[in-house]
Amino acid sequence: MSDSNGQKPKEGRETAAQDNEPKVSKPYIMPDEPEEGSAEAVAKELLNKELGETRDRMLRTLAEMENLRKRTSREISDARAYGITAFARDVLDIADNLQRALDAVPAEAKAAADPGLKALIEGVELTERSLLNTLEKNGVKKFDPTGERFDPNFQQAMYEVPDPSVPAGTVVQVVQAGYLIGERVLRPALVGVSKGGAKPAPAPQPASPDSDNAA
Repeated sequence: MSDSNGQKPKEGRETAAQDNEPKVSKPYIMPDEPEEGSAEAVAKELLNKELGETRDRMLRTLAEMENLRKRTSREISDARAYGITAFARDVLDIADNLQRALDAVPAEAKAAADPGLKALIEGVELTERSLLNTLEKNGVKKFDPTGERFDPNFQQAMYEVPDPSVPAGTVVQVVQAGYLIGERVLRPALVGVSKGGAKPAPAPQPASPDSDNAA
């Protein structure tokens, strides 16, 4: 309402001036931390504990799943590599019989054999090679340790052979060939081992860093 001079009352002018002033937002005040022992503090502590336990359970579950994945992958790989172990052992009897048949014919008799006998011998040899190739394609490999140092992990000693010309403990005769399936021994080789010769030289030891520095 205006006064008699047409001017607004003073109170009205002050209110309008205040309305035109820029608005200043109040600063955000962080809420006070709950007091120790209060219900809010206890609830917060329980929540943090539950979160920590949940995280630990999740990490353990992930680790168990990864171990299960690796174990399953390893079992599948082993099944592929060693699933024919029993069958392969049975087939080895056939390979042994073929080898015995070939060994039973002396080299002189082979050379002097008539064409029919030569064809038979060649057929047996071809059958043996074909069988060994088939076994090798399926992870089964024949090995002959002649001349190697005796290794009980791969060979079985049947007897000793006096032979001073070779180091003691050397495989000098193979009675029956050995076979591997993958990285495992399917059947150890039956061998004769030398005795009476010089002891085999020890394997060279790698030089230590200290000896290099001393030099």
